[in-house]
Amino acid sequence: MTSNYCCDSVIIGGGVAGITAAIELLDANKQVMLLDRDTEANFGGLAKESFGGMFMVNTPEQRWTGIKDSPELALQDWLHFAEFDDDDYWPRAWAECYVNESLEMIYHWLKARGVSFFPVVHWVERGLYSPGNSVPRFHMVWGTGYGLITALIDHLNAHPKRHNLRCLFNHRVDDVLMKGDRVVGCCGVDENSQDAFTITAGNTLVATGGINGSLQKVREHWDPEWQSAPDTILNGSHHFSDGLVHDAVSSHGAHITHLDRQWNYAAGVHHPRPKRENHGLSLVPCPSALWVNALGKRIGPEPMVTGFDTRRLVTQVCQQPGQFSWQILNWKIAIKELAVSGSEFNESIKNKDLMAFLKMALVGNKSLVEDLTQSCSDFIVADSLNELVEKINDQNQGFKMNRSTLQDEIISYDSMISRGKTYRNDDQLRRIEQLRHYRGNRLRTCKYQKILDPEAGPLIAIREFILSRKSLGGLQTNLKSQVLNTQGDVIPGLYAAGEASGFGGGGIHGKRTLEGTFLGGCILTARKSAQAMIYS
Repeated sequence: MTSNYCCDSVIIGGGVAGITAAIELLDANKQVMLLDRDTEANFGGLAKESFGGMFMVNTPEQRWTGIKDSPELALQDWLHFAEFDDDDYWPRAWAECYVNESLEMIYHWLKARGVSFFPVVHWVERGLYSPGNSVPRFHMVWGTGYGLITALIDHLNAHPKRHNLRCLFNHRVDDVLMKGDRVVGCCGVDENSQDAFTITAGNTLVATGGINGSLQKVREHWDPEWQSAPDTILNGSHHFSDGLVHDAVSSHGAHITHLDRQWNYAAGVHHPRPKRENHGLSLVPCPSALWVNALGKRIGPEPMVTGFDTRRLVTQVCQQPGQFSWQILNWKIAIKELAVSGSEFNESIKNKDLMAFLKMALVGNKSLVEDLTQSCSDFIVADSLNELVEKINDQNQGFKMNRSTLQDEIISYDSMISRGKTYRNDDQLRRIEQLRHYRGNRLRTCKYQKILDPEAGPLIAIREFILSRKSLGGLQTNLKSQVLNTQGDVIPGLYAAGEASGFGGGGIHGKRTLEGTFLGGCILTARKSAQAMIYS
C-alpha cells in the first residue's frame, strides 16, 4: 500500500531547521508537510539535547556587558578561523551573510518567539595559532536547547495557520521525485507500518542533519590531517543523521562538498545511560586538569587547554598512541570546572532555575561529579597516585601507563604553580590566567590548583575519546538555500538548510567554527530557504 500526499512545500527533517522553516511557511499561509524519521516524542532532533549556545553579533546582551562587537570584526575572526579555500565562494558568502544578519534573522526572530538568553555571554574558541573570537559571542539560551525547541514547537502548535501543517513521524525518506530536471517531492517508507508513501510538492527542503550520526561515514570521510580514524569513536550526533538523503539527492546531481570537514570533540566519554549505539557525552574539559596520553606523557608541545581551538585538540589527540587521552585532576578541580555539553546534565539552566544555577556557579557541581564518577566507565577515582595508575592500566586500551612518567609530569606542573606568578613558565597556567580575566570564566575556573594537593583529593582520571558531532560540509547552496548541481547550477525545487547544507553553502565554517554557529546557522538557512520557497 502506498499513501499519496500533495502540498506546497515538504520539509524532510524535524530538527530546529525544519521547525523554523515550517513556522516561516505557515506565516505565508502555505500548505506544509514535515517528515521526521524519529518519534513524535523526540521532535526537535539533536538541538533538543544541546546546550543551546548561539553565536550572534552586536546583541543587547553584549552591549549591556560592555562588549564592543561588529559584523566587520566578526567576519575578520571568522575568516581567520575558517581558512577558506580559494574556490569556497558560497561558504564565504554565507559567512558574510551570517555575521551581517545574525542580529535580525536569528536574535530578534527568536526573542519574538519566546526564547531568552542568559545575560552573561560566554567566550569560547579564542584561537591558538589563528585568531578566533576577539570578543565573547556565545549566547546561552535560558532553558538550553531543550528550551529553544520547546518554545519553537509551542509557537508552531499555537500558530493560527497550524491547520496547514501536517507532521508525519517515523517516516524515512529514500529518494526525491523528479519531473524533468525539477525536484517535485519525495518518497519513502512509514517505518511503523512499512507502507510506502509519496509526497508531491512545489518545493522540497532537505533539513535532515549531516552524516556524523553514521560512524561508517565519519570514517569514510575522515580528515587526512587527523591521520587514520581512531579505533574508538563515540557518537555525539543524532542517530538518524546518517547521510541517507545526501546520497539520494547526490544521485540526481546535487553537489556535496567538504564532508571531510567535521566538528568533532577531543573529550568524549561513554554515556552512562546510553540512548543509542556508541552514545557519547561531550565533556567541557577542565582547564586545570593535566592532559596526558596513554603512556602518561603530557600532551604537547603546547599543553592542551579547552576554549581556544577545538580542532587543534582533536588533531593533538589523534597523534597520540591509541588516539585517545586521559585528563588527570582531583576532586576540587572537578567540582569547580567539570561540565557536560548538553541539556541533560545542565538541569538548572534547562529548568530555568536561577537560584540553583547561581549556587552551582558559586560552590560547584558536586552532584554532576558524583554521578559521573559513580556511573561512567571512563571515570576513575583513587586515593593515591599508585592506585590511580593501577586502575588506569586496567582500562588503558592495551597500553601501559608508567607511574614514574605520570608522576614526573604532575610534579613538574605542581612545582610550576609553587613558583608564584612572577616565575611561572607554563603555557597552560598562562592560558588559565587569561581565562580567569573574563568574568564569565572566573567563577568556573580554579585559581592555579595543584593536582597532588592533599587537601583537594581524591585523585580523578578521565579516559577521553574522540566524539563525532557535526558535519561542516554538505549540500552546496546559494544564498537562497537552493541546492546547486556539480556544474554550479540551481536544481529547481530543491532546497537545503541547517547541517544538511553545511550550515550554508556546503561549508560555511571552513576548517573550524567559532562555536554557537550550528543552531544559529540552522535558523538562518531555514529562514532563507522558506523565504525563497514562498516567492518561488
